[in-house]
Amino acid sequence: MSKKHRRRRITAGQRCLIMLTAVLSVALALTCAYKALVHPPQQGSGPAAVSAAVSEVPPEEQDADQLALAAKAAHSARKADFYTVLISGVDDGNGGSDTNILVAVDAGAGQIYGVNIPRDTKIKVNGKNHKFNAAYNIGGMDQVAATLSQQLGIPVDYTVEVSLKAFSALVDAIGGVDFYVPIDMNYDDPIQNLSIHFNAGMQHLSGAQALKVVRFRHNNDGTGYGSEDIGRMKTQQDFLKAVAKQTLRPANLAKVSEFSKIFQMYVKTDLEVGELAWLGQEAFTVGADNIDFSTLPGEWKSPYIYLNADEVLNIVNEHLNPYVENRVLEDLGILT
Repeated sequence: MSKKHRRRRITAGQRCLIMLTAVLSVALALTCAYKALVHPPQQGSGPAAVSAAVSEVPPEEQDADQLALAAKAAHSARKADFYTVLISGVDDGNGGSDTNILVAVDAGAGQIYGVNIPRDTKIKVNGKNHKFNAAYNIGGMDQVAATLSQQLGIPVDYTVEVSLKAFSALVDAIGGVDFYVPIDMNYDDPIQNLSIHFNAGMQHLSGAQALKVVRFRHNNDGTGYGSEDIGRMKTQQDFLKAVAKQTLRPANLAKVSEFSKIFQMYVKTDLEVGELAWLGQEAFTVGADNIDFSTLPGEWKSPYIYLNADEVLNIVNEHLNPYVENRVLEDLGILT
């Protein structure tokens, strides 16, 4: 007679080992999938790649053209993990992009810096003079980016076109924002169906209220900031910092899916989903205290703002320049 095969009984220890192995396998798979999805944006492979290729040629074998090419490439060698992103608000009722902020993400140094471009900055497109906010009407975000890149002498790596509805929805998603309104605001425009009334001081603003505060330029009686757009940009910068501080709290990590839906509805960008996720991850790591803003300095001479080239160059090299070497005045294309 053959012996009956006994079924091996799995011990509690073996069960734990199997469960642990399964959990680790799933975790490993999720980690691999996450790493495959989330990745830093591309920086391009122009001058930096040329520099690397030329450097492989022994100096004694490099001719004059190669040396000149190497010098030009070295002048344009990129810093690691440094990206420039142009964010434009385009839903203000006139079709232009009245709010334009170039954001430099320096992940290597753990800093994020945004600079406002005054809407009345003098530009030239197709041989004609315009205000900066007209660039969007002329050629969309590509024209806005090309115009800004030409003026600042640095590339705009990516663009983000934001409907102001996204701004309002984000503020509501984080439960509103506590913000110090800098001045009394009293403005009514029946044509736009716009009514703005706030007292100066600390306010808890909903999305709709926040949109009114950042759009405000002056009161009906002409009082207000004194320098309408410069004052408005300062308020926008302060408000964006307040939003960043509240959005980048660990508790809001649970709202990532909600933020994603808002983004999909109201934002157009040439960044991929994985690149956006990487930038968002870096923003959480950097934290709101390491996010700063300023405005490109210039002087109003009707009908334009003329940028101060020396002061702009300082801002570019200190905060916005993605290249290893500093820019010089000849790199800038600021109109006089």
